[in-house]
Amino acid sequence: MTTDSTVLDDRLTRRLRDAVRGEIVQPGDRGYDEARRVYNAVHEKRPAIIVRAADAGDIKATLHFARDLGLALAVRGGSHSVPGYGTCDDGVVLDLGVMRGVRVDPERRTARAEGGCTWADVNHATHPFGLATTGGIVSSTGIGGLTTGGGMGHLARRCGLACDNLVSADLVTADGSLVMCGEDHHADLLWALRGGGGNFGVVASFEYRLHPVAHILGGPTFYPLDGDVLRAYRQLIADTPEEFNAVLVIGLGPPLPFLPERWHGRPLCGVLTCFSGPEDEDDRVVARLGRLGPILGQHVARMPYPVINTLFDDLLPAGLFHYWKGCFSTGLPDGAIDAYVEYGADTPSIESATVVFPIDGACHRVGPEETAFAYRDADFSTALSPTLPTRARLEERIGWVRAFAAALEPYSAGGGYVNFMDADDQHRVWANYRQNYDRLVALKRHYDPGNLFRLNHNIAP
Repeated sequence: MTTDSTVLDDRLTRRLRDAVRGEIVQPGDRGYDEARRVYNAVHEKRPAIIVRAADAGDIKATLHFARDLGLALAVRGGSHSVPGYGTCDDGVVLDLGVMRGVRVDPERRTARAEGGCTWADVNHATHPFGLATTGGIVSSTGIGGLTTGGGMGHLARRCGLACDNLVSADLVTADGSLVMCGEDHHADLLWALRGGGGNFGVVASFEYRLHPVAHILGGPTFYPLDGDVLRAYRQLIADTPEEFNAVLVIGLGPPLPFLPERWHGRPLCGVLTCFSGPEDEDDRVVARLGRLGPILGQHVARMPYPVINTLFDDLLPAGLFHYWKGCFSTGLPDGAIDAYVEYGADTPSIESATVVFPIDGACHRVGPEETAFAYRDADFSTALSPTLPTRARLEERIGWVRAFAAALEPYSAGGGYVNFMDADDQHRVWANYRQNYDRLVALKRHYDPGNLFRLNHNIAP
Protein backbone atom coordinates (compact mmCIF):
# COMPACT_ATOMS: atom_id res chain seq x y z
CA MET A 1 0.00 0.00 0.00
CA THR A 2 1.27 3.48 -0.83
CA THR A 3 -0.11 6.90 -0.12
CA ASP A 4 0.84 10.55 -0.32
CA SER A 5 1.39 13.33 2.18
CA THR A 6 -2.16 14.76 1.78
CA VAL A 7 -3.77 11.44 2.73
CA LEU A 8 -1.30 11.08 5.59
CA ASP A 9 -2.25 14.47 6.90
CA ASP A 10 -6.01 13.94 6.65
CA ARG A 11 -6.59 10.35 7.61
CA LEU A 12 -3.70 8.31 8.87
CA THR A 13 -1.50 10.24 11.28
CA ARG A 14 -3.97 10.37 14.17
CA ARG A 15 -3.23 6.80 15.20
CA LEU A 16 0.50 7.49 15.09
CA ARG A 17 0.06 10.61 17.21
CA ASP A 18 -1.84 8.52 19.72
CA ALA A 19 0.92 5.91 19.79
CA VAL A 20 4.00 8.09 20.33
CA ARG A 21 5.16 10.42 23.06
CA GLY A 22 7.48 12.42 20.82
CA GLU A 23 6.65 15.33 18.55
CA ILE A 24 5.30 14.79 15.04
CA VAL A 25 6.00 17.39 12.35
CA GLN A 26 4.36 17.52 8.91
CA PRO A 27 4.30 19.86 5.90
CA GLY A 28 2.55 23.07 6.85
CA ASP A 29 3.44 22.77 10.53
CA ARG A 30 5.43 25.51 12.16
CA GLY A 31 9.03 24.38 12.23
CA TYR A 32 8.70 21.88 9.38
CA ASP A 33 11.42 23.50 7.26
CA GLU A 34 13.84 23.43 10.18
CA ALA A 35 12.91 19.86 11.10
CA ARG A 36 13.52 18.53 7.59
CA ARG A 37 17.02 20.05 7.21
CA VAL A 38 20.03 17.77 7.39
CA TYR A 39 23.76 18.45 7.75
CA ASN A 40 24.53 18.16 4.03
CA ALA A 41 22.61 20.94 2.28
CA VAL A 42 22.70 18.99 -1.02
CA HIS A 43 19.64 17.08 0.20
CA GLU A 44 16.55 19.29 0.06
CA LYS A 45 13.96 16.58 0.72
CA ARG A 46 10.34 16.98 1.83
CA PRO A 47 9.26 14.08 4.01
CA ALA A 48 5.56 13.43 4.55
CA ILE A 49 6.06 13.08 8.29
CA ILE A 50 8.88 13.51 10.80
CA VAL A 51 8.69 11.67 14.12
CA ARG A 52 10.95 12.92 16.89
CA ALA A 53 11.09 9.73 18.89
CA ALA A 54 11.25 9.96 22.67
CA ASP A 55 12.01 6.30 23.38
CA ALA A 56 12.11 2.77 21.97
CA GLY A 57 8.32 2.62 22.03
CA ASP A 58 8.16 5.55 19.62
CA ILE A 59 10.67 3.82 17.37
CA LYS A 60 8.55 0.68 17.33
CA ALA A 61 5.33 2.59 16.53
CA THR A 62 7.02 4.53 13.72
CA LEU A 63 8.42 1.38 12.12
CA HIS A 64 4.97 -0.23 12.14
CA PHE A 65 3.50 2.90 10.58
CA ALA A 66 6.03 3.11 7.76
CA ARG A 67 5.98 -0.63 7.04
CA ASP A 68 2.20 -0.97 7.04
CA LEU A 69 1.79 1.96 4.64
CA GLY A 70 4.69 1.00 2.39
CA LEU A 71 6.42 4.33 2.95
CA ALA A 72 10.12 5.01 2.61
CA LEU A 73 11.77 5.18 6.02
CA ALA A 74 14.79 7.37 6.80
CA VAL A 75 16.46 6.99 10.19
CA ARG A 76 18.27 10.09 11.44
CA GLY A 77 20.74 10.34 14.29
CA GLY A 78 23.27 13.16 14.03
CA SER A 79 22.15 13.80 10.40
CA HIS A 80 25.75 13.80 9.10
CA SER A 81 25.06 11.20 6.40
CA VAL A 82 26.75 12.68 3.32
CA PRO A 83 24.48 10.72 0.91
CA GLY A 84 21.48 12.15 2.80
CA TYR A 85 20.12 8.87 4.13
CA GLY A 86 18.64 10.70 7.12
CA THR A 87 15.87 12.17 4.99
CA CYS A 88 13.57 11.31 2.09
CA ASP A 89 10.80 12.67 -0.10
CA ASP A 90 7.17 11.75 0.73
CA GLY A 91 8.20 9.21 3.36
CA VAL A 92 8.80 8.92 7.09
CA VAL A 93 11.80 10.40 8.90
CA LEU A 94 12.46 8.78 12.26
CA ASP A 95 14.50 11.44 14.06
CA LEU A 96 16.33 10.15 17.15
CA GLY A 97 17.76 13.56 18.03
CA VAL A 98 15.78 13.85 21.27
CA MET A 99 17.17 10.55 22.58
CA ARG A 100 20.50 11.78 23.93
CA GLY A 101 20.88 10.37 27.42
CA VAL A 102 24.21 8.85 28.49
CA ARG A 103 24.78 6.68 31.58
CA VAL A 104 28.38 5.98 32.64
CA ASP A 105 29.42 3.02 34.80
CA PRO A 106 32.93 4.00 35.97
CA GLU A 107 33.53 0.67 37.73
CA ARG A 108 32.80 -1.44 34.66
CA ARG A 109 34.24 1.26 32.40
CA THR A 110 31.22 1.31 30.14
CA ALA A 111 28.75 3.91 28.90
CA ARG A 112 25.20 3.38 27.67
CA ALA A 113 24.26 6.10 25.16
CA GLU A 114 20.89 6.60 23.48
CA GLY A 115 20.75 6.39 19.70
CA GLY A 116 20.40 10.12 19.06
CA CYS A 117 23.59 11.06 20.88
CA THR A 118 26.44 12.87 19.23
CA TRP A 119 30.06 12.24 20.13
CA ALA A 120 30.00 15.55 22.01
CA ASP A 121 27.33 14.04 24.29
CA VAL A 122 29.35 10.90 24.94
CA ASN A 123 32.64 12.73 25.50
CA HIS A 124 30.98 15.20 27.86
CA ALA A 125 29.55 12.37 29.96
CA THR A 126 32.64 10.16 30.11
CA HIS A 127 35.37 12.77 30.56
CA PRO A 128 34.64 13.61 34.23
CA PHE A 129 35.49 9.97 35.01
CA GLY A 130 38.77 10.13 33.08
CA LEU A 131 37.37 7.73 30.48
CA ALA A 132 36.84 7.81 26.71
CA THR A 133 36.24 5.64 23.68
CA THR A 134 36.95 5.99 19.97
CA GLY A 135 34.56 8.44 18.30
CA GLY A 136 34.52 10.81 15.35
CA ILE A 137 36.70 13.87 14.74
CA VAL A 138 33.74 16.27 14.44
CA SER A 139 31.86 16.45 17.73
CA SER A 140 28.41 16.91 16.17
CA THR A 141 28.64 13.55 14.38
CA GLY A 142 26.01 11.07 15.52
CA ILE A 143 27.22 7.97 17.31
CA GLY A 144 24.79 5.70 15.44
CA GLY A 145 25.97 6.09 11.88
CA LEU A 146 29.63 6.28 12.82
CA THR A 147 29.57 3.17 15.04
CA THR A 148 27.51 0.95 12.74
CA GLY A 149 29.78 1.91 9.83
CA GLY A 150 32.92 0.99 11.77
CA GLY A 151 33.97 4.20 13.43
CA MET A 152 37.37 5.86 13.03
CA GLY A 153 38.77 8.49 15.32
CA HIS A 154 41.67 9.79 17.36
CA LEU A 155 41.91 6.74 19.64
CA ALA A 156 41.66 4.07 16.93
CA ARG A 157 45.31 2.95 16.97
CA ARG A 158 45.23 2.52 20.75
CA CYS A 159 41.63 1.43 21.42
CA GLY A 160 40.31 0.08 18.11
CA LEU A 161 37.39 1.30 16.03
CA ALA A 162 34.16 2.50 17.61
CA CYS A 163 32.49 -0.76 16.57
CA ASP A 164 35.27 -2.73 18.31
CA ASN A 165 34.25 -1.01 21.54
CA LEU A 166 30.54 -1.74 21.09
CA VAL A 167 29.66 -4.11 23.95
CA SER A 168 25.93 -4.38 23.38
CA ALA A 169 23.00 -2.61 21.72
CA ASP A 170 19.24 -2.31 22.11
CA LEU A 171 17.92 -2.77 18.59
CA VAL A 172 14.40 -2.35 17.21
CA THR A 173 14.09 -4.66 14.22
CA ALA A 174 11.86 -4.36 11.15
CA ASP A 175 9.03 -6.31 12.78
CA GLY A 176 9.02 -3.95 15.76
CA SER A 177 10.78 -6.29 18.19
CA LEU A 178 13.15 -4.79 20.77
CA VAL A 179 16.21 -7.03 20.76
CA MET A 180 19.05 -6.80 23.29
CA CYS A 181 22.19 -7.69 21.33
CA GLY A 182 25.31 -8.82 23.15
CA GLU A 183 28.04 -11.41 23.06
CA ASP A 184 25.75 -13.96 24.76
CA HIS A 185 22.41 -13.09 23.17
CA HIS A 186 21.68 -12.22 19.55
CA ALA A 187 25.42 -12.18 18.94
CA ASP A 188 24.71 -12.41 15.20
CA LEU A 189 23.07 -8.99 15.25
CA LEU A 190 25.83 -7.49 17.37
CA TRP A 191 28.31 -8.80 14.80
CA ALA A 192 26.31 -7.13 12.00
CA LEU A 193 26.04 -3.81 13.86
CA ARG A 194 29.82 -3.72 14.13
CA GLY A 195 30.28 -2.25 10.66
CA GLY A 196 27.21 -3.41 8.71
CA GLY A 197 25.55 0.00 8.68
CA GLY A 198 21.88 0.73 9.28
CA ASN A 199 20.63 -2.36 7.47
CA PHE A 200 19.33 -4.36 10.41
CA GLY A 201 17.25 -2.06 12.58
CA VAL A 202 17.21 1.10 14.65
CA VAL A 203 19.59 1.19 17.60
CA ALA A 204 17.82 2.69 20.60
CA SER A 205 20.99 2.59 22.70
CA PHE A 206 24.65 1.62 22.41
CA GLU A 207 26.84 0.30 25.21
CA TYR A 208 30.53 1.14 24.79
CA ARG A 209 33.71 -0.07 26.42
CA LEU A 210 35.65 2.88 27.87
CA HIS A 211 39.38 3.41 28.32
CA PRO A 212 41.39 5.50 30.78
CA VAL A 213 41.96 8.62 28.68
CA ALA A 214 41.52 12.04 30.27
CA HIS A 215 44.01 14.52 28.82
CA ILE A 216 46.02 14.17 25.64
CA LEU A 217 48.72 16.03 23.75
CA GLY A 218 46.98 17.27 20.66
CA GLY A 219 46.59 19.82 17.92
CA PRO A 220 47.66 20.57 14.33
CA THR A 221 51.08 20.98 12.78
CA PHE A 222 51.21 22.38 9.24
CA TYR A 223 53.81 21.63 6.57
CA PRO A 224 54.29 22.37 2.86
CA LEU A 225 52.38 19.99 0.58
CA ASP A 226 55.36 17.90 -0.45
CA GLY A 227 55.88 14.21 -1.15
CA ASP A 228 58.83 14.04 1.26
CA VAL A 229 56.61 15.23 4.12
CA LEU A 230 54.00 12.61 3.28
CA ARG A 231 56.61 9.86 3.12
CA ALA A 232 57.93 11.01 6.50
CA TYR A 233 54.37 10.83 7.85
CA ARG A 234 54.10 7.27 6.53
CA GLN A 235 57.25 6.35 8.47
CA LEU A 236 56.00 8.18 11.57
CA ILE A 237 52.96 5.91 11.77
CA ALA A 238 55.10 2.82 11.21
CA ASP A 239 57.55 3.75 13.97
CA THR A 240 55.44 5.25 16.75
CA PRO A 241 53.52 3.52 19.55
CA GLU A 242 49.76 3.08 19.34
CA GLU A 243 49.16 5.90 21.82
CA PHE A 244 50.42 8.24 19.09
CA ASN A 245 47.57 8.87 16.66
CA ALA A 246 48.14 11.29 13.82
CA VAL A 247 45.50 12.09 11.18
CA LEU A 248 46.89 13.49 7.95
CA VAL A 249 44.93 16.39 6.42
CA ILE A 250 45.64 17.84 2.95
CA GLY A 251 43.93 21.06 1.94
CA LEU A 252 44.18 24.83 1.99
CA GLY A 253 45.66 26.76 4.88
CA PRO A 254 42.94 27.84 7.34
CA PRO A 255 42.91 31.40 8.73
CA LEU A 256 44.38 30.48 12.12
CA PRO A 257 46.48 32.89 14.19
CA PHE A 258 49.45 30.50 14.50
CA LEU A 259 49.64 29.96 10.71
CA PRO A 260 51.33 32.87 8.87
CA GLU A 261 48.85 34.82 6.76
CA ARG A 262 50.77 34.13 3.56
CA TRP A 263 49.75 30.47 3.92
CA HIS A 264 46.05 31.17 4.37
CA GLY A 265 44.19 29.64 1.43
CA ARG A 266 47.32 28.02 -0.04
CA PRO A 267 47.79 24.25 -0.44
CA LEU A 268 49.54 22.57 2.47
CA CYS A 269 49.27 19.48 4.62
CA GLY A 270 48.74 19.06 8.32
CA VAL A 271 49.13 16.39 10.95
CA LEU A 272 46.45 16.44 13.65
CA THR A 273 48.10 14.77 16.63
CA CYS A 274 46.37 12.98 19.49
CA PHE A 275 48.93 11.44 21.84
CA SER A 276 47.28 9.64 24.76
CA GLY A 277 50.50 8.38 26.32
CA PRO A 278 52.29 9.72 29.41
CA GLU A 279 52.98 13.43 29.68
CA ASP A 280 56.71 12.92 30.14
CA GLU A 281 56.82 11.67 26.51
CA ASP A 282 55.35 14.91 25.13
CA ASP A 283 58.66 16.51 24.19
CA ARG A 284 59.65 13.41 22.24
CA VAL A 285 56.35 13.52 20.33
CA VAL A 286 56.83 17.18 19.43
CA ALA A 287 60.38 16.44 18.31
CA ARG A 288 59.10 13.68 16.01
CA LEU A 289 56.65 16.13 14.46
CA GLY A 290 59.51 18.54 13.87
CA ARG A 291 61.36 15.95 11.81
CA LEU A 292 58.55 15.51 9.25
CA GLY A 293 59.50 18.68 7.40
CA PRO A 294 59.55 22.48 7.64
CA ILE A 295 56.87 23.57 10.12
CA LEU A 296 54.69 26.39 8.81
CA GLY A 297 52.58 26.63 11.94
CA GLN A 298 51.90 24.54 15.02
CA HIS A 299 49.60 24.52 18.01
CA VAL A 300 50.19 21.30 19.97
CA ALA A 301 49.42 21.29 23.69
CA ARG A 302 47.95 19.25 26.50
CA MET A 303 44.14 19.42 26.43
CA PRO A 304 41.11 17.48 27.70
CA TYR A 305 40.39 14.64 25.28
CA PRO A 306 36.94 16.04 24.25
CA VAL A 307 38.61 19.20 22.90
CA ILE A 308 40.52 17.36 20.15
CA ASN A 309 37.18 16.25 18.72
CA THR A 310 35.96 19.84 18.30
CA LEU A 311 38.80 21.31 16.22
CA PHE A 312 36.92 20.92 12.91
CA ASP A 313 33.53 22.02 14.26
CA ASP A 314 33.72 25.71 13.37
CA LEU A 315 35.08 24.93 9.89
CA LEU A 316 32.31 22.42 9.10
CA PRO A 317 28.95 23.69 10.38
CA ALA A 318 25.67 22.30 9.13
CA GLY A 319 24.40 23.75 5.85
CA LEU A 320 27.42 23.32 3.57
CA PHE A 321 27.36 21.21 0.38
CA HIS A 322 29.31 17.91 0.48
CA TYR A 323 30.23 15.06 -1.86
CA TRP A 324 32.60 12.30 -0.69
CA LYS A 325 34.67 9.38 -1.91
CA GLY A 326 36.78 6.98 0.13
CA CYS A 327 39.27 4.15 -0.11
CA PHE A 328 41.39 1.81 2.02
CA SER A 329 45.06 1.15 1.44
CA THR A 330 47.80 -1.10 2.75
CA GLY A 331 50.55 1.38 3.50
CA LEU A 332 50.78 4.64 1.58
CA PRO A 333 52.38 3.70 -1.77
CA ASP A 334 54.48 6.31 -3.52
CA GLY A 335 51.92 6.46 -6.34
CA ALA A 336 49.19 7.37 -3.86
CA ILE A 337 51.43 10.04 -2.32
CA ASP A 338 51.99 11.52 -5.78
CA ALA A 339 48.21 11.70 -6.25
CA TYR A 340 47.73 13.36 -2.84
CA VAL A 341 50.21 16.05 -3.83
CA GLU A 342 48.83 16.58 -7.35
CA TYR A 343 45.15 16.73 -6.46
CA GLY A 344 45.67 18.30 -3.04
CA ALA A 345 47.20 21.30 -4.78
CA ASP A 346 43.82 21.85 -6.46
CA THR A 347 41.69 21.54 -3.32
CA PRO A 348 38.53 23.55 -4.05
CA SER A 349 37.96 25.39 -0.74
CA ILE A 350 39.22 25.82 2.81
CA GLU A 351 36.36 23.62 4.02
CA SER A 352 37.40 20.82 1.63
CA ALA A 353 40.01 18.30 2.67
CA THR A 354 41.65 14.98 2.01
CA VAL A 355 41.79 13.19 5.36
CA VAL A 356 43.90 10.08 5.94
CA PHE A 357 43.14 8.01 9.05
CA PRO A 358 45.65 5.44 10.35
CA ILE A 359 43.80 2.21 11.22
CA ASP A 360 46.60 -0.10 12.30
CA GLY A 361 47.51 -1.00 15.88
CA ALA A 362 44.50 -2.14 17.88
CA CYS A 363 42.37 -2.17 14.71
CA HIS A 364 44.57 -4.99 13.40
CA ARG A 365 44.10 -7.13 16.50
CA VAL A 366 40.51 -7.87 15.45
CA GLY A 367 40.12 -10.57 12.82
CA PRO A 368 38.57 -9.75 9.42
CA GLU A 369 35.55 -11.98 10.15
CA GLU A 370 35.09 -11.06 13.82
CA THR A 371 33.04 -8.00 12.88
CA ALA A 372 31.18 -6.91 9.76
CA PHE A 373 33.94 -4.33 9.22
CA ALA A 374 36.09 -6.36 6.86
CA TYR A 375 39.29 -4.44 6.13
CA ARG A 376 41.49 -5.45 9.05
CA ASP A 377 44.50 -5.63 6.76
CA ALA A 378 44.21 -1.96 5.73
CA ASP A 379 46.61 0.51 7.36
CA PHE A 380 44.93 3.72 6.22
CA SER A 381 41.47 4.97 5.28
CA THR A 382 41.24 8.02 3.05
CA ALA A 383 38.31 10.42 2.78
CA LEU A 384 38.11 12.73 -0.23
CA SER A 385 35.65 15.44 0.72
CA PRO A 386 35.04 18.55 -1.37
CA THR A 387 32.85 20.88 0.66
CA LEU A 388 31.53 24.12 -0.86
CA PRO A 389 29.17 26.91 0.23
CA THR A 390 26.78 26.54 -2.75
CA ARG A 391 25.34 23.71 -4.82
CA ALA A 392 26.61 25.24 -8.05
CA ARG A 393 30.20 25.44 -6.79
CA LEU A 394 30.07 21.84 -5.58
CA GLU A 395 28.80 20.60 -8.93
CA GLU A 396 31.67 22.41 -10.62
CA ARG A 397 34.19 20.45 -8.53
CA ILE A 398 32.69 16.95 -8.46
CA GLY A 399 34.94 16.08 -11.39
CA TRP A 400 37.97 16.87 -9.19
CA VAL A 401 37.08 14.32 -6.53
CA ARG A 402 36.11 11.65 -9.06
CA ALA A 403 39.41 12.07 -10.88
CA PHE A 404 41.24 12.02 -7.54
CA ALA A 405 39.53 8.76 -6.58
CA ALA A 406 40.42 7.26 -9.95
CA ALA A 407 44.07 8.27 -9.48
CA LEU A 408 44.16 6.50 -6.09
CA GLU A 409 42.41 3.37 -7.33
CA PRO A 410 45.56 1.48 -8.48
CA TYR A 411 46.98 1.86 -4.96
CA SER A 412 43.78 1.09 -3.04
CA ALA A 413 41.74 -1.89 -1.92
CA GLY A 414 38.60 -2.70 -3.87
CA GLY A 415 36.25 -1.34 -1.26
CA GLY A 416 36.24 1.60 1.10
CA TYR A 417 34.89 2.77 4.43
CA VAL A 418 31.11 2.74 4.15
CA ASN A 419 30.76 6.13 5.88
CA PHE A 420 32.95 7.77 3.23
CA MET A 421 30.75 6.57 0.35
CA ASP A 422 28.30 8.84 -1.44
CA ALA A 423 24.95 7.79 -2.91
CA ASP A 424 26.47 6.87 -6.29
CA ASP A 425 28.73 4.26 -4.64
CA GLN A 426 25.98 1.68 -4.12
CA HIS A 427 27.72 -0.59 -6.64
CA ARG A 428 30.68 -0.86 -4.24
CA VAL A 429 28.72 -2.36 -1.33
CA TRP A 430 29.91 -5.90 -2.01
CA ALA A 431 33.53 -4.74 -2.15
CA ASN A 432 33.08 -2.78 1.10
CA TYR A 433 32.23 -5.99 2.97
CA ARG A 434 34.01 -8.58 0.76
CA GLN A 435 34.33 -11.89 2.72
CA ASN A 436 31.55 -10.84 5.14
CA TYR A 437 28.99 -9.88 2.50
CA ASP A 438 27.21 -13.24 2.17
CA ARG A 439 26.78 -13.53 5.94
CA LEU A 440 25.33 -10.01 6.04
CA VAL A 441 22.87 -10.88 3.25
CA ALA A 442 21.70 -13.96 5.19
CA LEU A 443 21.11 -11.85 8.31
CA LYS A 444 19.29 -9.23 6.26
CA ARG A 445 16.96 -11.90 4.84
CA HIS A 446 16.20 -13.12 8.32
CA TYR A 447 15.69 -9.80 10.13
CA ASP A 448 14.53 -7.46 7.32
CA PRO A 449 13.26 -9.55 4.39
CA GLY A 450 11.11 -6.66 3.13
CA ASN A 451 14.11 -4.27 3.14
CA LEU A 452 12.38 -1.67 5.29
CA PHE A 453 15.84 -0.34 6.13
CA ARG A 454 16.92 0.42 2.58
CA LEU A 455 17.88 4.10 2.79
CA ASN A 456 21.54 3.32 3.44
CA HIS A 457 24.41 1.66 1.63
CA ASN A 458 22.02 -1.18 1.19
CA ILE A 459 22.63 -4.86 1.68
CA ALA A 460 19.67 -6.19 -0.27
CA PRO A 461 17.99 -9.32 1.15
